[in-house]
Amino acid sequence: MTSDQSRSVRHRGREAALQLLYQWEVGSEGVTGSDEFSEGFWDSHPAPTCRKFATELVKGTMEHLVTIDPLLESTATNWRLDRMALIDRLIMRMAMYELIYTDTPKAVIIDEALELAKTFSGDEAVAFINGILDGACQRLEHEAGSAKQQPAEG
Repeated sequence: MTSDQSRSVRHRGREAALQLLYQWEVGSEGVTGSDEFSEGFWDSHPAPTCRKFATELVKGTMEHLVTIDPLLESTATNWRLDRMALIDRLIMRMAMYELIYTDTPKAVIIDEALELAKTFSGDEAVAFINGILDGACQRLEHEAGSAKQQPAEG
């Protein structure tokens, strides 16, 4: 598989994960990789090449909301998560999961999030999501730098 094919598979995986997260959020259904709900999704949207990646994104995003949501909310000055457009919030949650918990390069994650916003949201969302994700990345980098500078206790 070429790098372009791999990128395409991962992009389709992100699209599928976003759709699953949306259905979970709207329907309050569990969307783990093996439950009846997600099986129904995969039956109607067969995509064997991206299913594993999409499932990892969904599970990881959902499992780490307790870390992701406070970071997004504290970065989005004057915006509560529940006031953000649902699709924008889900795109940012998924991107934050990848930024914090995967080895995918930051630029790729943000670019993919912006592509999802162009496809599933509106033009204003692209700038909003870019600003929030950039601010969250800066905060994470600052916190990582501060942690390295802390003297060892002993």
